[in-house]
Amino acid sequence: MSNDFLLVLGVILFALGIPSLINAFSESRPPRLAIILFVIGGGLISWAAYSQPGGYTIEEMPDVFVRVFAQIVR
Repeated sequence: MSNDFLLVLGVILFALGIPSLINAFSESRPPRLAIILFVIGGGLISWAAYSQPGGYTIEEMPDVFVRVFAQIVR
């Protein structure tokens, strides 16, 4: 797997944790799934950023998403 793919997957998992967290708090139950999504997403983001020479910048994020989407579609 490329670093770009790991970064995109991590961002998506991290983003999916937000609605899960809100849902868990609104139903007064422990946010187990949200915590798992945050940990896995954060780990993938950290791994991708650490493995990429020079790291990633915020300005690169749209290009990274487009590259990964193009690889998946192709």
